[in-house]
Amino acid sequence: MAEELEIKLTISQENVPAVAQWVSTLPEARFGEEKRLVNRYFDTPTADLNREKAALRVRQAGDHFIQTLKTRGDFVAGAHRRQEWEWPLPGPNLQLGLLADSPLAERVNLAELSAIFETNFQRRTWWIVTDDAEIEVALDSGQVVNGDHILPLHEVEFELKAGDPGALMSYAQILAATVPVFLNLVSKAEQGYHLAGLYHPRVETGTGPLTVEGFLRRLSLAWLTGASPEVREDELKGLRSISHTFQTPSNPDSVFDAIKSGTPIRSLASAPDLGQLQLALARA
Repeated sequence: MAEELEIKLTISQENVPAVAQWVSTLPEARFGEEKRLVNRYFDTPTADLNREKAALRVRQAGDHFIQTLKTRGDFVAGAHRRQEWEWPLPGPNLQLGLLADSPLAERVNLAELSAIFETNFQRRTWWIVTDDAEIEVALDSGQVVNGDHILPLHEVEFELKAGDPGALMSYAQILAATVPVFLNLVSKAEQGYHLAGLYHPRVETGTGPLTVEGFLRRLSLAWLTGASPEVREDELKGLRSISHTFQTPSNPDSVFDAIKSGTPIRSLASAPDLGQLQLALARA
């Protein structure tokens, strides 16, 4: 079992070349590889794994196969932190015996697992190596697929391999100054579950100010579902105060006002201010 720390940014298809150009011109970055990844996700008919906040997949890259189990984990300074188990496979079939010692074995009927959806994409990777950190950058472009239902998938991920976790946010903010990004707390698996009709997240509202994590999670769920994030002025008060202590974006109040008025999050994500505000809040 390993622990994964990464920042995931959703981008538009039209900005995929710009992201590739940006990372390629970093003097500390070297190109890794490009490969086609086919990922089949498994669950029970009643989505028991998803309720346990876990995701199980078999990934194919060429003639190599790997089975992976991930927890949804938590959110730390803008990054996802998750537990992860990986097992190489001889072929494309799920091997239930490998899950016997996992946390799911006692809570899920493993015999009921079947393929639910796929995430299939082209991945390009680069390695950023500095005195402070070693980071893998993955640029993914493809689709989430459930039968005839398809969603576009375009993301860039910064994963810490060694060193200072703060380096992840530094590079994410530099990229956000170049192209519009959306700091997305919704995983590829959650997107697939929603497409398959097995995940219907509800935004839980409170009576006091929003935490940064709660705000970012609410925006991500609104991005996924197309619903309004339903934020009130009293919830935003603390976040507005925090935003006035940094310079990016140039007018954070206009972003908060657009969110409060119900402007669709996917629309706001196509401009640079929302992503820059998200990252600045996460780092504050």
